[in-house]
This record gives sequence, structure tokens and C-alpha cells, in this order.
Amino acid sequence: MKDQYIHKIAKELAITDSQTRAAALLLAEGATVPFIARYRKEATNSLDEVAITAIRDRLEQLAELDSRRDAIMRSLDERGLLTDELKDGLDGAETMSVLEDLYLPFRPKRRTRATIAREKGLEPLAQRLFAQDGIDPVNIDPLGEACAFINVEKEVNTAEDALAGARDIMAEWVSEDAKARALMRELFLGKARFKSKVVPEREEEGIKYKDYYEWEEPVSLAPSHRVLAMRRGEREGFLSLRVEVPDDEALTLLASLFLKGSTPASVEVKRAVTDSYGRLLFPSMETEIRMHTKDRADGEAIKVFADNLRQLLLAPPLGGKNLLAIDPGFRTGCKVVCLDSQGKLLHNTTIYPSKSEGEAVQAARTVMELCSQFKVEAIAIGNGTAGRETETFVKGLDLPQSIQVIMVNESGASIYSASEAAREEFPDQDVTVRGSVSIGRRLMDPLAELVKIDPKSIGVGQYQHDVDQTGLKRSLDDVVMSCVNGVGVEVNTASRQLLAYVSGLGPGLGKAIVAYRDEHGPFESRKELKKVPRLGPKAFEQAAGFLRIRDGKNPLDSSAVHPESYAIVEAMARDAGCTVQDLMKNEELRKRIDLKHYLTDTVGLPTLNDILKELAKPGRDPREQFESFAFTEGVEKIEHVTPGMKLPGIVTNITAFGAFVDIGVHQDGLVHISQLSNRFVKNPNEVVKVQQEVMVTVLSVDIARKRISLSMK
Repeated sequence: MKDQYIHKIAKELAITDSQTRAAALLLAEGATVPFIARYRKEATNSLDEVAITAIRDRLEQLAELDSRRDAIMRSLDERGLLTDELKDGLDGAETMSVLEDLYLPFRPKRRTRATIAREKGLEPLAQRLFAQDGIDPVNIDPLGEACAFINVEKEVNTAEDALAGARDIMAEWVSEDAKARALMRELFLGKARFKSKVVPEREEEGIKYKDYYEWEEPVSLAPSHRVLAMRRGEREGFLSLRVEVPDDEALTLLASLFLKGSTPASVEVKRAVTDSYGRLLFPSMETEIRMHTKDRADGEAIKVFADNLRQLLLAPPLGGKNLLAIDPGFRTGCKVVCLDSQGKLLHNTTIYPSKSEGEAVQAARTVMELCSQFKVEAIAIGNGTAGRETETFVKGLDLPQSIQVIMVNESGASIYSASEAAREEFPDQDVTVRGSVSIGRRLMDPLAELVKIDPKSIGVGQYQHDVDQTGLKRSLDDVVMSCVNGVGVEVNTASRQLLAYVSGLGPGLGKAIVAYRDEHGPFESRKELKKVPRLGPKAFEQAAGFLRIRDGKNPLDSSAVHPESYAIVEAMARDAGCTVQDLMKNEELRKRIDLKHYLTDTVGLPTLNDILKELAKPGRDPREQFESFAFTEGVEKIEHVTPGMKLPGIVTNITAFGAFVDIGVHQDGLVHISQLSNRFVKNPNEVVKVQQEVMVTVLSVDIARKRISLSMK
């Protein structure tokens, strides 16, 4: 690990070198981000997950930069091109762009116009012209100089042919000059503008991109969602997208670098510079700026997605209750399942409340009987097609008041129902039954159920299919792991998919734990996890603190106290003259503990304070309390919505330009960022969260385009 990188990262993140080095060493040893943040606070001086993740990602970027630097140096050295000056430049390059600029003149090339000119022996002429001061402006002109290079065999038939070839060589020199590229990059970043236009005769077909039919804005200010929207419109063939800069300013900058006066030779150099800019530099910089803005837009979009996903995963759980879950439908009926408080499938059937009066009566009778037979405590109804109609039907039944009827966001349930995980869990059931089970379990515990679905399919992103998929997956996996470990996992009931996200485990060990549990019965202690095949000391260290065993042999096994700290708690109990269990139950006993007595070289106050908090509320779920929600009765279709209505809704998605709200009409409405609050809002996350209940006012309804504009002002 290079010390200069430790210092560089520390400076970028505004933390100390020692914090950065400690986190980097722990990461290198295989520790996970949640483990370091939770159980190694003394080492990192309490760095949080955000900082540790940033250190990890930056270390990987710098390692990638080093790897590329080494490859370039090897290539240059093998070809005898690595001078001391070039080596110093490469060693000092801090970005990939600078590194590639330095390498560009030496990179093996395909056959270019400059290559062909060199083959014709015109490089000496180019060198004489490029020097400008090497030709007497009075006695010798470039055309006369070029006559010496006429060679019919090499197809240099005239002096002008020779000059044209020399200009091609000079143009390539200009385009590969590191200083010129740096100046152009700075100009493009500061003054370039995006211009998008509709492709002729595709106006009607591409109507959803109407906002960009004649659009122009500075590249530096273009927000993520607009960059991604314009690129998608271009990719789909509805928009043409260009990057434009002040050409005269670009040429002036280049002239200041390469022109040395107004000699006839300088005129040739100027022609080469102009050609280089239009033919080589501009296209290269346009490509680079498009990649730069795409990367920036991807980063912002991925952050939006990650923030939304975190809020969705940490939505309040209803908890373990006997459930009746319904996946609504008109033609094919509503698939109904009954689940016990652990989410186990007990029964399934289909009802047809919308087909006929007779079918509706039978459906009502079926639901009432199932509620009685399986002691149902809550009914979960998917919010897809026929969702509101099914909700109205169920609420119209003479059900006990104690049974809650709750609409559940079913985004991704169909993805799960057709997945390998669902087939493995319910090999004898069809996709409709699996989907209904997923809806019910999602109400019980959103986190435990949503980890079974590819995060991209959950429906809380912004252009998620347009962004860098590797970066997106990495970020979303980080969020899921953070949420799973933040909440903690009951090892005796968790699915293998949920266990896979526990620190130090992964899919293989998650599967192995479930297999061991199926064969030997529930785990009685965390210590027993060591008997799971391939679960070694390192995996146990990383995972144990995040796994819970309710009603196990050791009361600490149900808490977030790590087994490595059990001896500390036992010493506290011994000093207090009580059992560990007494210490967990009695606040007075805990108040008497003097933490200074338990400080060691490796255990400091951050860990000791965490232990005391855990003893007070062992294994407490950090998620908020579940609260029931209901849409406005009678407003079930977009046709029912009119401007001026005030309606309750649930935030389903947050983007850079506002928030989408489900008001119960199968079409989310948009609260534009300007309508989120009476005050100025820079980031919608300042005001709303995914799954938040809000009251909105309808501003406008466009039934043809299925658009509802809402306000929270």
C-alpha cells in the first residue's frame, strides 16, 4: 500500500492518514465495510460506512491507475521509447486522462493520414515547417522547400502534395500534444454546450422526448436525468445530440501553443492546427466529454437509486402475523394465499370478485372462511391491476375490525415469482402463487423479501438500465449489505438469499447455513455456526455479530454484541454480582457500570458504549414502527382524478427532478422538485423518503399521456 495514496485519500475525504491507513489495512485483510464500521471503531476512530466505502473505491481506482501506468511503461520500455522525462511525467500522472495523453503519441496506431505521409518520407519537411524559425522567410518559402520531396514513385507528384502530407503529420502532432489536450479539455468542461434536436419526420413517434426537440444547455450544468434522457433519445433514433464549443476560442488557444509568428511556414502550421482541431481534436474531445458527462450522470443516478433502495429496504415491517395475501386480477381472478406468522405457505386458492354477482358472493364467502380458519390478522393486497377494486371488495366484507387491510407495492413480485429462488422455494406452485406469497411476505418484512429480487427490478431507480451496470450492481449490493447488517438477521428463519448479504458470508455460506439448519435443526448458539462446512474463523468473525439467535443458550446471541466481546459483558456481570441476563433486564445495574474499568489496548469507549446500548435493547430492530395507510375511497382510476383534489399518497420513487407518488389509480403522479415545498429544494431527499405517506394536491391530469402533476405545497 503506497503512503502517497493514503495521504491523497485522507486529504480528499478530509480525514486523518491514520484513519485511512487503518481502514485500508482492514479491507486488505478481507474485512467488510459493515464489520469495520460496527466492530472496529477504535482502529478507524469511528469512521462510518460512507467513508470506509469511499476509501475502498478510491483504493481500487488508484490500483487501476497504477496497473495502467505499469502496462504503459512496459510497452514503452520494450520499444526503447521510455526516456527519463517521459517516465517522470507518467509517474506524476494523477488521472487516467493525463496518463493516456502522455502515452498517445507513442501508442501503436492504425494506418492514418499522418502514417501514410511518413511512409512517403515527408516527416523531415513537417519538422522544418513546424519549427517555423528554421526557414528564412525572405529567401525560402514552404512551397520551394517542398519541391525537394516530390517523388512520383511514392505518389508525391507536386510540391502541394508534399505540403499536404506534411500538414497531416503536423495535425497529428497537435492532436497528440498533452498541453493542447489539457487546454481543450478545460475549454470543453467549462464552455461546451449540449444541443439536441428531433430527427426529421420522427416528431410524432418520439413524442415522449418532446422537451428535447430543440434543447440547449451548458454541459457543466446539465443534470443527470437530462443527460441520460437525451442519450436514450439519441440511442433510440429520435434525437440528434451534439456537443458545441466556441471554435474561435479553441483555435486561438491552439494558435498560442503552436504558432511562432507570421512567416510562410507559420501559415502552413496554422492550416495544420485548424485541420487538427476539426478532424482530430474536436471529435476526440467530444467523445471524451460525452463519456465524462455519462460517467457523472451515472454516478448521480446510481446515488439516487441507492438512496431510494435504502429507504425501501428499511421500510417498517408489519412483523410476524398470520396473513392472507392477494395478487389481484380481473380476467384470471385473484390468487389468494394464507401464510403463518413465519411466512410459511399454508393454503392457496383463486377467487373471482369481478366476474359475476354469483362469483363475487362465493369470493366473499371464501375470504371470510379463510380468515376464520387461519386466524388471519392482516390482509395484504398487491397494488397492480385490479388492486384498488380488490381493496374495495375486501373492505366491503364483514371482517373483524382487528384485521388490517393493507395495499402493498408489488414491484418486482413477478420477477421473483419466475426466478430460480422462487422455483427452489415453491417447486410445486405456479408463478401466481409465488407472486402472492411474495406480496404477503413483503408486508411482514420488506427487507427479508426484497433481497430475493434483483434490485434493478424493484422500480425505485432513475434510468437504471442506461447507467453503468457494473457500478450500479456494486452500489446496490453495498446498500443491501448495509441494510441487512444494520437490521441483523435471525439465523434460524433467514432465507439463503438474506444470509448471503450478511458480512463475511456470501451465497455459498448462506446456502451452507440453511443446509446445516435443515439437517441438524435450529442453531442453539452462535458458537454452533463454526460447525457449518467451510465457515472458517474469518467468516465467523465477520458474520457472527450480525446474526441473531432468539431464545438461544446465551442471551447475548440475540444481540449485536460480538462474541469477541462476551468476556467483557461477563466481567461486567461478575463485577455487578449478577448474571448477564440480569444485566440485560435491569437498567439500574447497567447504570452502575464504570466503563473505564474495561478499557484495553484494543477495546475503547466506542465499543463499550455500543455494548451498553445493546444490553439495554438487545437485537432491537432499528426500523420505524409500521403504520397502516389507506387511499381515498372512490378514486381508483386516472379518470377519477381532477385538478384541485387533495389526496393521500405514498412516495414510490425519488429522482433528481422530483418525487413520484402513488395515489391509488395505477399511475403514479409526479411532484416536481419545485412543488415539493414552499421553500427552495435542491435535493428531493431533503423533503421526502421512499414509502413516506404524503398529502398532495392535483395540479393537472393528462389522460392521453397518462401524466398526473401533483403538488405538496
